[in-house]
Amino acid sequence: MLSLNMKTLPRKFYSRNTIDVAISLLGCHFISRVDGRKLGGMIVETEVYRGQDDPACHAFGGRTPRNAIMYGDPGFLYVYFTYGNHFMLNVVTERHGFPAAVLLRALEPIYDIEEMARRRNTPDILNISSGPGKLARALGITTKHYGVDLTKPQIYIEGPSAQHHHILASPRIGVGDRGAEKLWRFFIADNPHVSKGSRLNREQCYELSAARKMSFTAENFK
Repeated sequence: MLSLNMKTLPRKFYSRNTIDVAISLLGCHFISRVDGRKLGGMIVETEVYRGQDDPACHAFGGRTPRNAIMYGDPGFLYVYFTYGNHFMLNVVTERHGFPAAVLLRALEPIYDIEEMARRRNTPDILNISSGPGKLARALGITTKHYGVDLTKPQIYIEGPSAQHHHILASPRIGVGDRGAEKLWRFFIADNPHVSKGSRLNREQCYELSAARKMSFTAENFK
């Protein structure tokens, strides 16, 4: 799982199309050192939110104080609070002025698993970071870390992926009818740390090559 060839991803990695970034992040290692301890793991699930015409994106409807960072340079951390209980971690992508980000949905714990489990108050390794709110709590990241530069040593991502992975695409989770036809959720097939999702997300999964041919839009979407 560990690779000596992995290095902190440079800004140019994040400056590409958000779909390409979301796919390339799978298998990379997300690492947090916010309190002096090295916590983190392998990214196994991501989701794309892209542009003001994406009704599920925070930028839909224009720029606000909360989403302003999405309009900035790529490679920064966008953290927001939701459902009155969870922090969500997003990686800003693409060019300056175009709002886009990748939501990190799940990690496979690798670094200091015991401490991550303690923070999540669970003995079940499969429940430590198998969801976006879970992984933020396990890593100790909150809105205090909004705007952190991911090319610096406090919170960063190492890559490239240490091995080849079988990747699937599906509709995004929890967006309702707002852009639900977009196959903008990506995950490593058969990895037990991926979040469960709804019946639709489980049933409407596509091989990456097939999703590309469909321009990442589901056919006969229901």
